[in-house]
Amino acid sequence: MPAADWSTPSQRERENGHRSSETETETETETEACAVEVVRLLVSEVSLDGDPRALGSRCRHLARAWWGDLLIAESSGCVRIEEPDAPPTLYFPIAAVRAQLNDGAAATCPVKGVATLLTLDGHDVGWQFTEPAAEMSWLADFVAFDHDALRVELIDTAHGEADPDVTVKQFPDWGDASHLIDMLDVRKVGELRYESVARSSWQRPIVEGSQMLAQAMVACSREAPGRRVVSSHMMFYRGADARLPLQFELEALGAGRMFASFVVHVGQRGRRVASGTFLLDTGAPDVVRHEVKMPETPGPYDAVPFDMGVTGRDLRIVDAAYTGDPAEPVGPPIIDAWVRFREVPDDVAMHAALLAQFAGHMPIVAALRPHAGIGQDQAHRTLSTAISSIALSIHADVRADRWMLYRHLATFAGDGMTHTECRTHDESGRLLASFSVEAMVRNFRHGTGAVDDRTAM
Repeated sequence: MPAADWSTPSQRERENGHRSSETETETETETEACAVEVVRLLVSEVSLDGDPRALGSRCRHLARAWWGDLLIAESSGCVRIEEPDAPPTLYFPIAAVRAQLNDGAAATCPVKGVATLLTLDGHDVGWQFTEPAAEMSWLADFVAFDHDALRVELIDTAHGEADPDVTVKQFPDWGDASHLIDMLDVRKVGELRYESVARSSWQRPIVEGSQMLAQAMVACSREAPGRRVVSSHMMFYRGADARLPLQFELEALGAGRMFASFVVHVGQRGRRVASGTFLLDTGAPDVVRHEVKMPETPGPYDAVPFDMGVTGRDLRIVDAAYTGDPAEPVGPPIIDAWVRFREVPDDVAMHAALLAQFAGHMPIVAALRPHAGIGQDQAHRTLSTAISSIALSIHADVRADRWMLYRHLATFAGDGMTHTECRTHDESGRLLASFSVEAMVRNFRHGTGAVDDRTAM
């Protein structure tokens, strides 16, 4: 098959030695600036393909595509395309492609146009819309890679950060911490009523219980300004679809000079899915004070980075103890995790909500860790697992943009349930929060039939 002409004029001249390295750098910078402008004009959080749920936005991170150890493409001007019930796609500017790719077969998309499949070493690795639809003509200047054939990764860092703060996230991912913050920041839609924006994973479109807890905390904080949530308890009794917004109905139980209290019901499609109680306080000077000490554990830069598919959130696991593999060696029912968000608005409620949102991520894993032949990877496949309730107390103002240590200690597992006691400290050792998590861990009932792990509990 003939080789695809991926090179721009500047690249062809570079291969022939006709351009200086300074000019090369300028050209690449101009190309990426052009890509940014394309994104701004055509796909900056706007709908694509006539589907309001299909969104495009500029990727905020340096992206790389690898074929084994060979770097195929690298760019900070990629375009991220999201479509319903499908993994996101990352489009690289053509000028960012470093390898010689060959033309493969043609393929036609009824919306985007005619694409040419691209091959490397005889394998299909990507595509380019050589004849894009008129309204999507910008696609002609970009190429997408098959992330099942190549390794596509995002360099997760912020300007000025040192190497220890840089982590690598595999693409496709769930999204960025900014998407998470937007989702937690529920919108007021009426008297004591709030609604969330929806954001879903194509892998499992189920809302996490700790997400609903965090969103309810934000709603209560908006209704009682000047106070922060000090105590909360929420039960999760129905599954919720992450592709749809959630509605939050608040009932004010009381409000005085110091305290305010609410009952919050979370609903979707006319049915309640979770309910909780929330106590907020203005705070007062100490009469007495003591707090449990932070456990002696390695710091964040001595822990192992773990990729949960969210850029802008740095997660590191002490002793690499988090694993879902049933074949991994057993260990004590403890998971220590360091968490930090890079950019968080100056909003006390949002910082606390981000702490709460992570509360449901690891308690079940801590409970499974001492047991051979069982692991989180079996969840929703051969095991029915779910967070049933979370009780959370917040003891101090939270700074989620600084390192927080989550200590998860599973004190009980049996009768189809687990109980995990957890504490969160800041890096100085101050106790930020205490919480306990009740979770379900059960075998699927006989006769259930084939299990869809995208929606099964």
